[in-house]
Amino acid sequence: MSSLSRADDSVLGRWWWSIDRWILGAIGVLIGFGYIMMLAASPAVAERIGTSRETFILKQVVFLAVALVIILLVSLMSPRDIKRLAIAGCLVALALTAATMVMGVEIKGARRWISLPGMTIQPSEFLKPCFAVVAAWLLSSARKSPRFPGRLLAFGVFVLILLLLKSQPDIGMLAVVTAVFLAQLYIDGLPLILVGAAIGMIGGGSVLAYTIFPHVRSRVTRFWDGTGDNYQVTTALEAFGNGGLLGRGPGEGHVKDVLPDAHADFVFAVAGEEFGMLICVIILSVFAFIVMRGLLRLLREQDPFIVLSCTGLVTGFGLQALVNMASTLHLIPTKGMTLPFISYGGSSVIAVALGMGMLLALTRRRSRDEPP
Repeated sequence: MSSLSRADDSVLGRWWWSIDRWILGAIGVLIGFGYIMMLAASPAVAERIGTSRETFILKQVVFLAVALVIILLVSLMSPRDIKRLAIAGCLVALALTAATMVMGVEIKGARRWISLPGMTIQPSEFLKPCFAVVAAWLLSSARKSPRFPGRLLAFGVFVLILLLLKSQPDIGMLAVVTAVFLAQLYIDGLPLILVGAAIGMIGGGSVLAYTIFPHVRSRVTRFWDGTGDNYQVTTALEAFGNGGLLGRGPGEGHVKDVLPDAHADFVFAVAGEEFGMLICVIILSVFAFIVMRGLLRLLREQDPFIVLSCTGLVTGFGLQALVNMASTLHLIPTKGMTLPFISYGGSSVIAVALGMGMLLALTRRRSRDEPP
């Protein structure tokens, strides 16, 4: 790639010199960590549940390879194509998320997955990037055409997503989608007093969730009081302590042998034990770099659609990583949310790849003769 001349007018040449190669490289680093952590964490988990030690590794190799292809292909698209892809993706994800209420697989009391041959998919994962772009399109269209009810339609789609996620239930996903939408509304010019009112409504919704859903009440109570079954969090914290600064060494950790979700929700604890605090800080820094770099690219951007879309995409990406790492470190109540590109999970990896591909496509430097 580096041998391509700036005068190269091919599709590949234009893509290479217009793409944000720093973000692309940071994503590559996370995918690399994903491969390493699957090799470290998944064999023990597979052995414990009585399946082949290579099962999770082989699946995740495929998932990450597909994710990389999706990132590259989507990053080639124009903003107009990204808009169309997001609208189609949002419609399909909404339909499939609604279908989980009828034909979904119930796991730990929640219906979030649809079973397919060889795998299960979680349609709501795809709502995060697709809704971020659709909401940006509706909000920016309302700016351009005051008669177009873009804001009303964006709120309508959000309420539909709220009802679907509440029914599954998936309060963590709903919280992330809500935060993304609020960030976009604020950037779109929502008065600060209304932002405060919306945050107050979120607080009220949190209290309501605590009252209605037993699993939410259980997690919050265990977090505040330290009572009940805190086995996974306690074990994860012990793993960080055992790892110290430089870790016990690849393959030398024990947390993966005892934690049920060591390859998924608690993969950060495996990284802390085997590779130490230093690697954990590097992983955290890579996520922070992608978020900050994505936002800084918007400082000179004039198109409100691109500004709002990228704001939503990086907010969702950063919040997902933050929720996973914070819950593993017992800074917030536990939530079943994966660490992007690093945790095991096909739906999450592909959905995050779609969002990052959209971000790269929208932040590309474009000449005046390129399509909008």
